[in-house]
Amino acid sequence: MSNPESKDETTAEPPEEELKEAPAEEAETEEAAQPETEEVTTEEVETEEAPAAPAAEEAEAEGEEEIEVVEEKVYTIPLRHVWTVTPRGKRAPRAVRDVRDYVARHMKSDEVAVSNEINSAIWSRSINKPPRKITVRAVKDKEGKVIVYPTKGA
Repeated sequence: MSNPESKDETTAEPPEEELKEAPAEEAETEEAAQPETEEVTTEEVETEEAPAAPAAEEAEAEGEEEIEVVEEKVYTIPLRHVWTVTPRGKRAPRAVRDVRDYVARHMKSDEVAVSNEINSAIWSRSINKPPRKITVRAVKDKEGKVIVYPTKGA
């Protein structure tokens, strides 16, 4: 008879200990989890929504304001002569030079910078096959420097 009593005692004791420990652990985890999630969500919502939207709008507005646009024109530049005049392995670099020369001639400026978007559009089909024509937006600042961008619709 001593054996059944010892089995009952051993089976009865661990559940009592587990019950005592388990609620304490759950309470600690719940208490710790609730304030952290509340704090994190309120901080994230405030920081993400408030500064993110104005910063994006200000960056776009400042980009135009920093340049101080004096003149802005849209040109469609024909590049078909590049195909006939230039050897196959040198067409894209020649097309970039022609875009720069065309804009310098029409905007009456010596300093012309071609944006990465225009450069990648010309090089999109490799060195051998630049586009036959390209539409660009040329922006001239008060210092006389011209920057060539793709058109907004393209």
